[in-house]
Amino acid sequence: MQDEKAKRIISDIKLFALDMDGTIYLGTQWIDGAREFLDAVKSSGREYVFLTNNSSKDPLSYVDKLAKMGLNTDRETIVTSGDATIDRIGRDHPGKRVYLLGNDLLKRQFGEAGIRLVNNELEQAYAEKGNIADLIKEGFAELVVVGFDTTLDYMKMCVVCDLVRAGVPYISTHPDLNCPTETGFIPDAGAIHSFIETSSGRRPDLIIGKPNADIMEHMLRRTGYGKKETAMVGDRLYTDVAAGVNNGSYGILVLSGEATMEDVKNSDVEPDLIFDSVADIIPYL
Repeated sequence: MQDEKAKRIISDIKLFALDMDGTIYLGTQWIDGAREFLDAVKSSGREYVFLTNNSSKDPLSYVDKLAKMGLNTDRETIVTSGDATIDRIGRDHPGKRVYLLGNDLLKRQFGEAGIRLVNNELEQAYAEKGNIADLIKEGFAELVVVGFDTTLDYMKMCVVCDLVRAGVPYISTHPDLNCPTETGFIPDAGAIHSFIETSSGRRPDLIIGKPNADIMEHMLRRTGYGKKETAMVGDRLYTDVAAGVNNGSYGILVLSGEATMEDVKNSDVEPDLIFDSVADIIPYL
């Protein structure tokens, strides 16, 4: 049954949007058959992009990582939630002053895109005055953006919670609660949302990354492919697969990372196809 369905679906696919950790590699190790899969996609006349929610790094960091692992690619092959967030800010909040909870790499990416960040001046003024309402009136921040910030400190959390509590528009790069590492998990952007919500009573007004539409639409605009020509391939049901099936594309689950068949049975998200790994897709290309 899966065999015939896989032939039919994969014959339609021109672009594979690939999650990275748990789908293509684990840490710095290729998943068995992943390199061969990438080569087979290209040989078949199809394309792939790497689509990640992780906004703690910029695209060039992923280009460098893949190069060290033996795969030469370019910046256009990498699509991050940071990219999609910058795109959305440019369309909906052009010229706004932004307080960004994020690592230096994300701050640099925002700055290169022409977004005005007010972190340093706002934090200095906050330390001196401590009254966020006055600082907002003075125009210090018109938008809050929360990413995966591994440099968090208490001052930053106080500033962002006060801004959100005061009603400043608030968006986030992605919803992941935890980030997988080679030794387990570390708190991700979704955990930061929970901290902010507990203090301020607000969730983000908009979350950009998988499974939400913004990141998928950004990717399609960049690549020029249609929804039904695209498959989102990943090891998480609630982000990767849901990003495909909930937004008009295909969602393919691989069992090489987080999700198990037991998870599939208990999930509201139904993958179009399930494979043990991306290597098992090769015969259908």
